[in-house]
Amino acid sequence: MLARTEEILSLARSRTPGDRERLLLAVVDLCDVADSAEIMSAPAVQDLLNSIFMSLVVEAERDIRRRLAEKLAVVDWAPAALINVLALDDIEIARPIIATSPLLQDHDLVRLLVEATVEHQIEVARRPRIGQPVIAAILQQAEPAVLTALAGNHQAALAASDMAMLVKASRRVAALRSPLVRRPELTEDLALQLYVWVGQSLRQSLVLRFRLDPAALEAALGQAVGEAHAGAPGVEPTTDAIVWQQDDEREAMERQLIVKLVAAGQLRPGYLLRALREGKLSLFVGALATLGDFPPDMVRQAMDGDQPEHLALACAAVNIDKSAFPTILELVRSLNGGKPGGGAEGARRAMAAFGPFAPDLAAMAFRRAVGREMV
Repeated sequence: MLARTEEILSLARSRTPGDRERLLLAVVDLCDVADSAEIMSAPAVQDLLNSIFMSLVVEAERDIRRRLAEKLAVVDWAPAALINVLALDDIEIARPIIATSPLLQDHDLVRLLVEATVEHQIEVARRPRIGQPVIAAILQQAEPAVLTALAGNHQAALAASDMAMLVKASRRVAALRSPLVRRPELTEDLALQLYVWVGQSLRQSLVLRFRLDPAALEAALGQAVGEAHAGAPGVEPTTDAIVWQQDDEREAMERQLIVKLVAAGQLRPGYLLRALREGKLSLFVGALATLGDFPPDMVRQAMDGDQPEHLALACAAVNIDKSAFPTILELVRSLNGGKPGGGAEGARRAMAAFGPFAPDLAAMAFRRAVGREMV
């Protein structure tokens, strides 16, 4: 190991482009060594890291920066400035750093929420055990996709006031409703508010979980409709206070449309892409469930998870062309708060679902994989 350290120091003294790249690769490889933390803490190596590491990273190829980010994401000896630079890099490089680096502090994460892209902000919201200042910044910015990622992060401790703000936001952000229904911090009072905005299946979940009083439910619904028709301050009838009613009507219309398409022989795999491009995620769910003879809840589970290969299996089962799936995945993520997760690596794995096997085998694999998650 001493020889390896000497090699690194020797490369550090060189200024040729080839040696500088070999230096960075050597440091990346050293991260895999069991006792690397002790070596990295040595004064000579720390001087190396602090003096030239930053310039090396700036000049390095994208693939090398990605490898470095994956290695440094779990260590506590890397220069904090380097970690912050990697956290602001392209999202595929930044993702592991944002997700797990112990060197990122609350103020670093808040800075990412202010300065970085929405994709970076979503990763911040998904980070386990984020602090209250970070949660407060997410709620203040109120970016729908980031709010949805926060609601789905069960390792983030949400205060009662945080939950109240998310439930209020769910009136305009439909993607928030499903993860909020599953939050352990949801109270009966908030459940009554949420009940007004969710669809029928989520209402049933709320009723079963909280044993909600039917009279209270009717009162909440009646009040919402009354405020909408009366034009109560702060209530927008067309987009806010009667969203629950519009959702039910939309779902019913979509079911009727799917039935008509099936009867006319027009419900084909290509229709799924059209529904997504029109921003109709629930229509995509209904059409995919119908084409594959899947329960709609199973399709939603595949979309809300962190394994895009499950969604890929469902698409393969209905004869979606492999070349179309990356576009489908991108559109679903954009409409569903970044879900399914898994990033670029998950998207790459998902392509294996279109392997050399029959659609019925893909359908069987989809039911088994998602069924296990729903148990």
